[in-house]
Amino acid sequence: MNLRAMQDTIIIEGLHYSSNKPVQVIVEGGIISQIVETNSRNTDCIIAPGLIDNQVNGYAGIDFSGDNLTHEGIEKVTRALWREGVTGYLPTLITNAHENLLRNFSILSSVQGNEVVAQSIIGYHLEGPYLSGEPGFIGCHPVEYVRRPDWKQFSLYQAAARGKIKQITLAPEVEGALEFIRLCTENRIVVAIGHTNASADRIREAVKAGARLSTHLGNGCANFLHRHLNPIWAQLDVEELAATIIADGHHLPPELMRVIFKIKGKDKTILTSDVSFPAGMEPGKYFFAGSEVELKESGRLESTSNNCLAGASFPLRTGVENMMNLAACTLSQAIDMASKNVAEVYGLNDRGILDVGKRTDVILFELKDKHISVKETYVNGQKVFDRKLENQHLV
Repeated sequence: MNLRAMQDTIIIEGLHYSSNKPVQVIVEGGIISQIVETNSRNTDCIIAPGLIDNQVNGYAGIDFSGDNLTHEGIEKVTRALWREGVTGYLPTLITNAHENLLRNFSILSSVQGNEVVAQSIIGYHLEGPYLSGEPGFIGCHPVEYVRRPDWKQFSLYQAAARGKIKQITLAPEVEGALEFIRLCTENRIVVAIGHTNASADRIREAVKAGARLSTHLGNGCANFLHRHLNPIWAQLDVEELAATIIADGHHLPPELMRVIFKIKGKDKTILTSDVSFPAGMEPGKYFFAGSEVELKESGRLESTSNNCLAGASFPLRTGVENMMNLAACTLSQAIDMASKNVAEVYGLNDRGILDVGKRTDVILFELKDKHISVKETYVNGQKVFDRKLENQHLV
């Protein structure tokens, strides 16, 4: 691993994550200008596109849906994610009171000061409040705030977010959902199906209206389902839907991870973390989404009253590791599920792949004993994390 500054040019050296060949990535003005193969074998570090996480509910004690969200908290989350190789993410607000959603979108959209922090936030994800209120399917979302889709109401959220809500997750069987999906699609908002008990016909109607994602497929549903007629099979069947999955070792068993990958393939399987604010904290009991949750020693985060998981505690990097170790994916495929595939969903044509002309959102890491150890993280050509200097702010 080597970085040399040459005026406005930097050179990052490592093994290419896809070819495993040693390369120099030459960066000028934050953009990759060349990728040159070398004969050097003096590095064990792998260079790859930075990870992009489309569902970050919170991290390191900061809850994006909480009552005490601040600009300092948003920066804290961003810096914590840089340490894990995440160069872009969608802060996610879940089902909540109308006033709380307005307030927190306003806080998120008014972040000032650190430009590199702002460059890491690619938009916002609203998961709810237009979900199924049925037991099991609602998960740990507070059912008292579940409501029908309302475009005028949503427009207020979008105004508070300054137009930066890029994704909404909803249940298509809810009254008014299909027209709402059409309006979102017309306004270039990615619509994902989640927390749903919709029939196969209704899911196909939602896709016809513009839905293109399944949010954490295999989760957000009841523990006991009809063996044939259920929303998991129905979403697996629809080719147009890409599937986001939480591969943290708790949300899905390895066999289901492998089945989803086999059906959706390397281009329509997307890794997400679904991390909640206890992530990165000590095991214990916390209060989240209106109820008590417990972070176990194993990393499992569960609601103590709703008999369900309450988000996750492992970063996106863990999902990449598990797709290799449990689902038999290659390193290149697993990285792409957490970078290229995500970028394509949101039309981020300047990032997500390691190529000339792209923004330098790049990570360097070691892969030892099936574990990824991030050494350096770059956002738009700026080094934002260096393991050797981890107690210092680089930007």
